[in-house]
Amino acid sequence: MLIWDTGVLAQTSPPKSSTPATIERTEECELLVVGGGLSGVAATYEALLAGKTVCMTEITDWVGGQISAQGTSALDERTTQRSQLFFPKGYLELRKRIEEFYGKLNPGDCWVSESCFLPKDANQLMWQQLKDAEAKGNGNLKWFPSTVIKDLKIETITGEGTGQQITSAIGIQHSSNNEYLPLNTLPLSSTIEDAYSYEDSEKFNKEIIRFVPASTSDKSADWYVIEATETGEIVGLADIPYRLGIDPLSSYEPSSSSMTGDEYCTQGFTYTFAMEATEEPQAHKMPTFYNEHKNYYSYELERLADFDLVFTYRRIWSPKKGDLKKFSGIEFTVPTPGDISMQNWTWGNDYRPGTAKDNLIYTRQQLLELGQLEPNGWMGGLRTTTLSRGEDHALGYFYWLVEGTTDSQLGDGVKKPYPNNLFLQGIDSPMGTAHGLSKYPYIREGRRIVGRVYPGYSKGFEINEIDISRADYRNEYYAQKLDAKTYRQLWTKLDSEDPIGNRHKNIDKIQQRTRSSIYPDSVGIGHYAIDFHPCMNESPPEKAGNTEREGERKGGGQAYPFQIPLRAMIPQKIDNLIVSGKSIATSHIASAAYRVHSFEWSSGAAAGITAVFSLEQKVMPYQLVDQPLIQEDQFKILKKRLDESGNPTAFPDTSIFNQDWSDWQ
Repeated sequence: MLIWDTGVLAQTSPPKSSTPATIERTEECELLVVGGGLSGVAATYEALLAGKTVCMTEITDWVGGQISAQGTSALDERTTQRSQLFFPKGYLELRKRIEEFYGKLNPGDCWVSESCFLPKDANQLMWQQLKDAEAKGNGNLKWFPSTVIKDLKIETITGEGTGQQITSAIGIQHSSNNEYLPLNTLPLSSTIEDAYSYEDSEKFNKEIIRFVPASTSDKSADWYVIEATETGEIVGLADIPYRLGIDPLSSYEPSSSSMTGDEYCTQGFTYTFAMEATEEPQAHKMPTFYNEHKNYYSYELERLADFDLVFTYRRIWSPKKGDLKKFSGIEFTVPTPGDISMQNWTWGNDYRPGTAKDNLIYTRQQLLELGQLEPNGWMGGLRTTTLSRGEDHALGYFYWLVEGTTDSQLGDGVKKPYPNNLFLQGIDSPMGTAHGLSKYPYIREGRRIVGRVYPGYSKGFEINEIDISRADYRNEYYAQKLDAKTYRQLWTKLDSEDPIGNRHKNIDKIQQRTRSSIYPDSVGIGHYAIDFHPCMNESPPEKAGNTEREGERKGGGQAYPFQIPLRAMIPQKIDNLIVSGKSIATSHIASAAYRVHSFEWSSGAAAGITAVFSLEQKVMPYQLVDQPLIQEDQFKILKKRLDESGNPTAFPDTSIFNQDWSDWQ
């Protein structure tokens, strides 16, 4: 196994502003999509079908995000939605392409999903889907892999709305400067700071690109910028209002683990990797840093304490079906030589910082202190040392799986060595990297915008816990934890008969609604459980005896199928920026459900179609929801376009005429 000592290359001091370089190329776009993950691909796909010119940038050299560059190539789907195949059309096309490519939807024979497959194949399938959309719609795709956005030009354009628009963006595209050190040789922590610097280096040649609108006008936006990055990078760079981490306890977020909030405690991130079952035992060298991390690793629960179960959980390739095995009521086929597993495990390669010393995504105050909000000072907004420790942590987890004999949560005698496994690495490996880790970590939670002020949202629009959760708020936990006023406010909001709220009603007689919030400005859908990978209490996360943040899992649990309101995608301050993916306006708890594959696609498709509609109709997105309690005439046209294009804005039988959505599982 190849081990990179990434720690010595990590950032140890605040980055210095890079000197702006001469612009080497100017590219015109109608849409600038920043981020080539699933939401970015979906936005681009819809815009290409509409015949638009799209510039799409991506920090890695693969499209697909979660299913490719981040390695989480196991589709997270809910039972009812999957049984009805009620997904956006582009997502359904992706599923079909996977099935046709392999001859089956689940070539990995995994048990976590109906579809597990190889990340490198996902990149190829996604790319072909985009090229086919380009040809079908007569669009123009300008693809910029290995490209980061370094700076934005924001100007006052009109007297309407905020008046502020992004009028250009500066990107840096990097390519290898060394024939012996091609892209994807070194892990992200060793290259990310270089990628955001203007100057050529020993590793990279750089090309400085200015992205501009396809035409000019002083009356309306000539282009739209779509935020589709994994961490809300454009949100941070543009310095628009956003939230990070835990929200304060309130009637909207009654399961919050903090009275005041904690912006350092975001969900854990994961460097995935692939491992192959072999006929013979392999020689495994202990990483030099293993002893620092080994007291973290665990199967987590007794019902999961089986190596074969963990291996097959996200098995992404299985050319030969093994014998059936059952463990703790879970049935799966035993791994056979040649099987490939992708690892993504909470008490394994999850890395879960939660303090000001080690948080991955810098807060606004930290960005200010580092100079990253100064002109040309942006360096990606991530803590490089934490990326590095996350990489080490993932490599250590592989060694624990094959040679480890400790278990931090279950004690002695549980973990046995399983040396008949090979760590897969190389440019042609499933992750497409020489080091074997995913090109980019799987990010569960990034910067989440604060929407604009609307009636009922005096501090800015946000989707909250109570908008989607199936939790039983009659549980005495809430009556004891919340003060009397907050508890009454909670039940006023949960009233199934009087959603406007009758403050004089006897709250003991209120019947809790059995649906999620219905939005008149819905532009997409999603459904998943509120799923937490909580931050750890102490730094570093792998510290022996460290524990999860107390109370974080209280907000977890089942959710009703939910909608994506356009208001959640419209940021404050900038009128031609549309936010998609994990950076839409959700709370910490709600975001734990609004983060999976089909949601990302739905939000991205909505962003792309909304941008196209706004360009064609000469109307800005915020103008479509000026009256958020009703559907405005122009929004009705947009909604019709979304629905008729195969991008549903509501689940079947989930309107105001059906108040019980319990059958949706």
